[in-house]
Amino acid sequence: MIELLTNTEMAQADRLAISGGVAGIALMENAGAAVAEAVAACGGPGSAVTVVAGPGNNGGDGFVAARLLAARGYKLDVMLVGEAGRLKGDAALAAKSWGRSIAPAEPGGLDRADIIVDALFGAGLDRPVEGLARTMIEAMNAGAAPVISVDLPSGINGSSGAVMGVAVKAAHTLTFFRKKPGHLLLPGRLHCGTVSVVDIGIPATVLARIAPRTFENVPALWRESFPVPRHDGHKYDRGHAVVVSGPSWSTGAARLAARGALRAGAGLVTIASPGEALAVNAAASLAVMVRPVDGASGLAAFLADRRLNALAIGPGIGVDEGTCELVLAALSGDRAVVLDADAMTSFAQSPQGLAEALKARAGKATILTPHEGEFSRYFGVLDAQTKVGSKLERARLAAEITGTTIVLKGADTVVAAADGRASIAANAPAYLATAGAGDVLTGIATGLVAQGMPAFEAASAAVWFHGEAASAFGPGLISEDLPEMLPRVYRALLG
Repeated sequence: MIELLTNTEMAQADRLAISGGVAGIALMENAGAAVAEAVAACGGPGSAVTVVAGPGNNGGDGFVAARLLAARGYKLDVMLVGEAGRLKGDAALAAKSWGRSIAPAEPGGLDRADIIVDALFGAGLDRPVEGLARTMIEAMNAGAAPVISVDLPSGINGSSGAVMGVAVKAAHTLTFFRKKPGHLLLPGRLHCGTVSVVDIGIPATVLARIAPRTFENVPALWRESFPVPRHDGHKYDRGHAVVVSGPSWSTGAARLAARGALRAGAGLVTIASPGEALAVNAAASLAVMVRPVDGASGLAAFLADRRLNALAIGPGIGVDEGTCELVLAALSGDRAVVLDADAMTSFAQSPQGLAEALKARAGKATILTPHEGEFSRYFGVLDAQTKVGSKLERARLAAEITGTTIVLKGADTVVAAADGRASIAANAPAYLATAGAGDVLTGIATGLVAQGMPAFEAASAAVWFHGEAASAFGPGLISEDLPEMLPRVYRALLG
């Protein structure tokens, strides 16, 4: 798994490494050496490099980099935001080892730089940037020289990705040991440029003590539980997914979800269609089956067949009391359920009714897939606390209060489980901002839980496949293209 460490967890990793016998100055030397290598990759000896150092250990990394680069023939200027006499610990040792002048920071000192090293603040920044530090960040952004940031672009909060008033726009960011959530969450990710993770000597064994609960959404997170068809299996082993359709003028969303579920590997997929929309759904479906199902009582009767082990409801179904009744019928029983769009919005005026039904399913696979608007309309009424904090914090809280897996969609989609685990995706291209893409995502998640994949892993995998499929198609993508790109992505993953 690819763990992400919050500010507090990274500080704990440093402490554990040092208490285990790794000298703090050795960690700083290794970090500074990595920064020097990044600068060398950006420009050869003779290049003018300006290091903008802060008063903490981030600045210490900059002092080490400056010393190593000067020894390799680079022209170095080192500027400090703060007072050299107030440097402490390893940062003071690194400044002493630099052995040359340290100038007070001032924007004009950046004018002669070919490359700028941003060593102002690390990931732990939790207050607005003000004064001289703000002036220096604005000057770095205004100049033409590429900026290499140490740990995280200064001004970005490592745990939330928030811009603390102003933040460096880096060409490249080096971080140490593990990425931070702020490298993936927006807007932080947009400030990082390319990101490299460097081993500076913190042993991986410290992770067992830290027990991080946040992960980058990559296959290593869910690969072991990903369903692979057996040679001796048959379609019934791969689950039977149901997608509930809206009325005849709004069937496209359900058909997109159904196609997504089928391409995701579900053995059978059926659209539960209102009778008046049956002809429309049937005419547009081949491998996907269609059955007439009217109203909540009709859905309950249809779902009496226990072979129907996963269900998606919400895409294109409409926002009204009838939808509320259908959702409550869908939530009865043990099957996996994926709720999207209208299925949640219909409860915006009576959120507790849905919350109680969800809580009653504790321990059963239930996934909610809202975008920010749907999340706000439902959870903002259910619990005002979901309106504050980072995207990661809000998704975690929503998962906790409903006992479900939450997929809070966007360019930095967060998947949060009721047990506190969370994943953050960074592979969604801009092409995904197209009508119906979310319906396909709902279908992919439904197809995966139909095959027995646990809810958190299935939701995370669905988000990753969704992004990869969009990237595989590229410009011109429309939602119908997404399911058809899944075989290519599957082949790449499974070999």
